[in-house]
Amino acid sequence: MWKVWREYNNYIQGELISKHSSEAAALKKAKAELEFKHKAKEEDKDEIVIWLEDEDKIPIGIITKKKGTKRIRQSKKEK
Repeated sequence: MWKVWREYNNYIQGELISKHSSEAAALKKAKAELEFKHKAKEEDKDEIVIWLEDEDKIPIGIITKKKGTKRIRQSKKEK
């Protein structure tokens, strides 16, 4: 789940704007709500973070996605 956050009271992850199932949809919503000029994507083993910055490269929002283990469904015969 991709979450779009707006800066609020000096917290970058201050106000949740929306949740999306795709990165493209999250970026589209962020562009409409925040009107950011620059973005920087960081990825580690637990989370993907896209920093949204204004023309002075000051963070005004963030898009996050937690990475989780994918569960493999077993058929009834395999159980």
